[in-house]
Amino acid sequence: MLPSVIFEDNHLLVLNKPAGWLVQADRTGDVTLTDWGKDYLKEKYNKPGAVFLHPVHRIDRPVSGAVIFARTDKALGRLTTLFREKKVQKFYFALTIKAPNPQEGKLKHFLLKDESRNVVQAYPKPYRDAKESITHYETMGKQEAGYLLKITPLTGRPHQIRVQLSAIGCPILGDLKYGAPKALPDASIGLHCFQMELMHPVRQEPLVVEAPLPDGEWWRP
Repeated sequence: MLPSVIFEDNHLLVLNKPAGWLVQADRTGDVTLTDWGKDYLKEKYNKPGAVFLHPVHRIDRPVSGAVIFARTDKALGRLTTLFREKKVQKFYFALTIKAPNPQEGKLKHFLLKDESRNVVQAYPKPYRDAKESITHYETMGKQEAGYLLKITPLTGRPHQIRVQLSAIGCPILGDLKYGAPKALPDASIGLHCFQMELMHPVRQEPLVVEAPLPDGEWWRP
């Protein structure tokens, strides 16, 4: 499955990232979402030379959904500030193996990442250099593959949603790293960034972008 464009103007490009794609390069050398976006702009506008395109946030490789890129230095600087000041609201859908109890609530943990293993541990209380992590969840209903939750992360820690749901006994579908019993056929996990809300960094107008759900049968009601 290839990425798709969900918003574009002179300052921004927003792509719907398929699960399995990296946002930026790592040691695997695999083609990235950034590469795809640059090629798309180069071909569409017949641009000579290098294309400026910079992601202002990332989502994990097995996660799908909206990723915002800056097309100009001005947009990049302002978007970076918006993210740092927590003025960009992200909304995810998660499919979990078990239903959370209560059905709606706010999770608070302290997360510590083991860089060597790329795994995050959640602690109920402050611990060493662990960072506070807060996530709101709301159970939307039961689907054939699991329980559909609407997730609003209030902080932006690595693997935040994945490890916090696992910590309450509700691992995300297919997420072997955080407690799911089996993988999904396409190696994705049941987590999708479906909406982002922010002020346009140049036009200073409210902007809402939405990423359609993947085609995987597990997302069907």
